[in-house]
Parts: sequence; structure tokens; C-alpha cells
Amino acid sequence: MMKTSELRQREVINIVDGKRLGYVTDLDIDLEKGMIKSIIIPGHSKIFSLFSKSGDYVIPWEQIKTIGSDVILVELPNYMSSGKV
Repeated sequence: MMKTSELRQREVINIVDGKRLGYVTDLDIDLEKGMIKSIIIPGHSKIFSLFSKSGDYVIPWEQIKTIGSDVILVELPNYMSSGKV
């Protein structure tokens, strides 16, 4: 079992290009199912196509490949360094 505070200490990295995306600041949780729907990272620039209302980046749980002791690896194949998806 993992605490949400432990998730916040892990850097999120895109395995497609090795880019460091930032740190988890929040979670989107489905309370009825008791499941995490997505992780949220603060927005620095236009990186992803999915935005929350506050400008943060939302990464669906399905895009998370591994949660390691130091990092969270995500697979975002449409990510490009120019910020366009």
C-alpha cells in the first residue's frame, strides 16, 4: 500500500522521450469505485492535450506504466518537445 504523500515525492517521467514532467500535486479519484482515475501535475507550459480547469496537466491512470521508489514512468506517445500533441 502507498500513501498519497509518497506519490507526491516522485518525479513523473515520459518513457517515450525521457522528459521530466514534474511532480504529482493531486489525484483524481473515483470515490464510488475506490480507484485513482488520473494524476495531476502543475502546468508549466502546454505539454499535454488534457488540461484540468486550473491549467494543471492531467495524466490518465492508464498512461502510468510503473511507479518506482523514486519516479513514476508514464507513456505519452503524442508528447512532443514543442508542446503540441
